[in-house]
Amino acid sequence: MDFPVDARGLSLKILAVLAVVFALSAGHSFFIPLVFGIFFAYMLNPLVRWLERIHIPRAVATSLVLGSLVVGSLTGAYNLRDEFNTILKDLPVATKKMSRALQSLNDGEPGTFQQMQAAAAEIEKATNQAAGVRVTPKRAMTDQSVVNLTQWLWAGSMGAVAFAGQTMMVIFLVFFFLLSGDTFKRKLVKISGRSLSTRKITVHILDAINMSIQHYMLILLVTNVLFGLMMWIGLKIIGVENAGALAVASAFIHIIPYFGTVLIIGLLGMTAFMQFQTIASVVAVAAATVIVATIVGTFVTTWMTGRIAKMNAAAVFVSLLFWTWLWGVWGMLLSIPIIFIVKVISDHVEELHGVSELLGE
Repeated sequence: MDFPVDARGLSLKILAVLAVVFALSAGHSFFIPLVFGIFFAYMLNPLVRWLERIHIPRAVATSLVLGSLVVGSLTGAYNLRDEFNTILKDLPVATKKMSRALQSLNDGEPGTFQQMQAAAAEIEKATNQAAGVRVTPKRAMTDQSVVNLTQWLWAGSMGAVAFAGQTMMVIFLVFFFLLSGDTFKRKLVKISGRSLSTRKITVHILDAINMSIQHYMLILLVTNVLFGLMMWIGLKIIGVENAGALAVASAFIHIIPYFGTVLIIGLLGMTAFMQFQTIASVVAVAAATVIVATIVGTFVTTWMTGRIAKMNAAAVFVSLLFWTWLWGVWGMLLSIPIIFIVKVISDHVEELHGVSELLGE
C-alpha cells in the first residue's frame, strides 16, 4: 500500500525522534557526563581565553583553570565533610521527631493514613475469616535481612565507584574540550560551504551561539553562587547548625526550576525543626529561603538574562518533566541548560525558527 509522501515523512520523523529518545535513555551513562563536560567547558572557557590574552599557552591555561577548580572543590568538600556527616547522621532522628510532631498536632489521635491502614487490616481479617483461611503470624527473616543489608551496602559502594568514574570522565572531557579551543568551530566553517559569504554567515552564527551559551552558563554560575552565599548568611543569622553544608546543598538544588525552592524549604525546615523543635524556626527558614530566592530570581536573574533568549514557562516545565523522566536527578539538573541551548541554536538557524517560536515567550 502506497502512503502519501507527507505521511511517510512524518512517520520517519516520529521514528527518528523515538530512536533518539531510546538512545539517550540507553546510553545515559555516556551522555550525562558528556553534557556535563560540555557545560563546564563553556563555563570555564572565558577564563582560559583571558589567560591566553596575557600570553599563557592554552595547555597551561587549561591546566591552571581546571586544576584550581578541582583543588578548590576537594578543599571545600574536605572542610565541610564533618557538617555533611552530621546531617546524614541526624537525618533518621529528624524524621522521627517530625513524625512525633505531626502526631502531636492530631492530639495523639491516629491520622487519616493510619485509619485507612487499620480499616484495610480489619477488612482483610474479616475476609479471611469468612473464607475459612487461618492467618499465620509472620516470622522475622533474620538471614534475609542480613542478605538485604549486604546487598544494599554492595550497591552503595558500587554506586560510589561509578560516580567517581563518571566524575573523572567529566574532568577529562572538560580538559580536552578546553584544550581544543576553536578547533570544532574551524572544522564546521570549513565544511559549511566553499563560498566566502557562506563561511562568514556560519562564523557569525557560531559566534552568536557561543556567546549566548557562555553568557547563560555565567549567569547560572553567578546566580547559584550568590544564592548559596545569601543562604549561608541567612542561616548563620537564624542560628542553624551546619550552615555551610546546607548552603552548598541549597545552591545545587536551586538549579532545579520551580521545585528547587520547595525542596530547599523542606530540607532546611526539617533541619531547623530538628535543632530548635519549634514551628517558628521552620517558618523563619522558609521565609529566608523565599526572600533569597525572590531577590536572586526576580532581580539578579531577570537583569542578567534580559539580553538573551527568554522561554515560556510551559516549555520550561515540559523540559523539566521530560529530562527528569529520562535521566532522573541528573536530568532534573540539566533540563534548563539543555532547553536553553536548543532555544539559542533555534534562534540562529533559519530551519529551526519554528522550534524557537514554540519555546519563546
